[in-house]
Amino acid sequence: MPVSSLVDRYDHVLLDLDGCVWVGDACTDGAVEAVAALRAAGKGIAFVTNDARHAGEDFVRKLWRLGVQASLEEVVTGGGALQFTLAECHAGASAVVIGSAAVHRHVEAAGLRIVNDTAFASRADVVVVAGHDGFDFHELREATQAALRGAHLLGAGRDATYPMPDGPWPGSGAVLAAVETACGRRAETVGKPRPALLQTAL
Repeated sequence: MPVSSLVDRYDHVLLDLDGCVWVGDACTDGAVEAVAALRAAGKGIAFVTNDARHAGEDFVRKLWRLGVQASLEEVVTGGGALQFTLAECHAGASAVVIGSAAVHRHVEAAGLRIVNDTAFASRADVVVVAGHDGFDFHELREATQAALRGAHLLGAGRDATYPMPDGPWPGSGAVLAAVETACGRRAETVGKPRPALLQTAL
């Protein structure tokens, strides 16, 4: 598969994952060949995703399983962008976190103290929001109370849904919208098309 003249002008290519490289557990048509062609042409590649539910290592394993070579350094997730932003602006702060175990690890790696399920939750400095399968009312209540007390509100992204074989599934934006509605505030976000995730990739 030849590299198009449009791409040939650039040294690096950022490839979205959900809906571009794969849908669910299957690669999109031509994705494996396209990535191989970019590598053969000497292009630098980064795989970028607003998905913060999984760790970078999980995405690397999935890419290899689907026939796409990738290294951990080439994968940039919504969780990684959250970590980048939190480390720059909120290191040492306390946080209430809505998100998967991977998001919790990113928040801790950024130097924040997670106070979910403690007496300090409603007085957290930062509320971090990312979609995950276990989202529940308890998380929403803690995040709402902290945000209403003035905590900085930071979301992984505003994607309302992401593509799956059986139809769209709710994304981080759907969960963030619940928090924003409850507290009457608009969050800062780090996912595409905001620059934080792209800056993390670069």
